[in-house]
Amino acid sequence: MTESTFFPQSQTLRLRQVAEMANATLPDGADGEFLLHGVAPLENAGPTDLAYMDNAAYVAALGSTRAAACLVTPRYAARVPAHTIALVTPLAYRVFAQVLALLFPSAMRPESSFAATGISPGSFVHPSARLERGVRVDPGAVIGPEAEIGAGTLIGAHSVIGQRVKIGRDCSIAPQVSVSHAFIGNRVILHPGVRIGQDGFGFAMGPQGHLKVPQVGRVIIQDDVEIGANTTVDRGASRDTVIGEGTKIDNLVQIAHNVVIGRHCVIVAQVGIAGSTTIEDFVAIGGQVAVKGHVRIGMGAQIAATSGVNGDVPAGARWGGIPARPMREWFREITALKKLASQGDSSDSAKDDGASSYKDAKYHPE
Repeated sequence: MTESTFFPQSQTLRLRQVAEMANATLPDGADGEFLLHGVAPLENAGPTDLAYMDNAAYVAALGSTRAAACLVTPRYAARVPAHTIALVTPLAYRVFAQVLALLFPSAMRPESSFAATGISPGSFVHPSARLERGVRVDPGAVIGPEAEIGAGTLIGAHSVIGQRVKIGRDCSIAPQVSVSHAFIGNRVILHPGVRIGQDGFGFAMGPQGHLKVPQVGRVIIQDDVEIGANTTVDRGASRDTVIGEGTKIDNLVQIAHNVVIGRHCVIVAQVGIAGSTTIEDFVAIGGQVAVKGHVRIGMGAQIAATSGVNGDVPAGARWGGIPARPMREWFREITALKKLASQGDSSDSAKDDGASSYKDAKYHPE
């Protein structure tokens, strides 16, 4: 792979090192000291590159790859060309990610836009704010009164950290982020445009008008959470909005007031989660899912993309559709609808044939 202008490669790895990471056995005769100069997709890999394969869509590319070595799941190991060393592991993609992290550490989290090593000129840090040693602050950033920021954390250009906000150590707050009324743990990543701690959408509606309900809760974000660009997390109304340890949230997600999200959840782009919903640990929610307020999604549940969740989802369930229901039930309904549509097409065709026969009989009575 051509060296990236933006993410320079920090080192090279020997074949033996990658095999050890994958807990894979090198084939007889393979040179464990062979130097892998880079990584690349199967179709672009050259004779000194490492590639990976774990998806049936790329079988053809695997068969024609020129890669020196390939991390491959057992299912596709027999399809690796003879000139490519197969590093067989059930975790091919995960090991490949670990290799990438070693080679390109600067791609792991947003970095300073100004190559800052301390508090940059043009930033605004209130005298009462407390910053530990090693905090970096880019130009245009604002850090409010009594804010506390831990060592190794980056505050990106034009980000705003509100009064009394606490941010832990080794966090990365990208440019144009705003954080208010929030406590944030360690190693948290907030990508550009993230909004944390603004008003929840709360109104007492009535014929005299809609009365605003003051939102007096907080946002609590635990360790190792990552939140994608332009995602919004509203502060609680009277309770806290909470995002649990290790949860990963994509771009353009809306999380409303009082929502509680458990540990190690995955929430994909354009999901909307309405107020006071509880999402338990290890839940996966596909793109463009809408979740009604005041429902509970049980531990380990999976929700298919573009679904609408209108009620509680049991732990471990796999649901989809609008409204969301168990996957098998949803598939049965889709199959039944297809059959009905097919029958309707057949009926319409028969009517057309009958009409045609009538015309033929009318104009050709013989």
